[in-house]
Amino acid sequence: MRPVTNIVKNVRMTEKGARLAESDQYLVDVAKDANKIEIRNAVEKLFEVKVKKVNTISQHGKWRRLGARTGRKPDWKKAVVTVEKGQKIEVKE
Repeated sequence: MRPVTNIVKNVRMTEKGARLAESDQYLVDVAKDANKIEIRNAVEKLFEVKVKKVNTISQHGKWRRLGARTGRKPDWKKAVVTVEKGQKIEVKE
């Protein structure tokens, strides 16, 4: 079993993340190979909340240019975690 700090990287506070936080949902960056069960257990252990539902999204890395060279940013995965009503995840801004 992996340590929970290797599964959950951080809570993402973007415009969408702030909008979701109003309805007891949080946007979380996670490891690419993590599944929903691992994400649920990691969030419950790290933030001491009861997770209701987990939805995952795999993002492809964008192409970037640096002068004449082109390259790609790495692929990554994010999860929308829904917590029980009335519970919150403290986010450092």
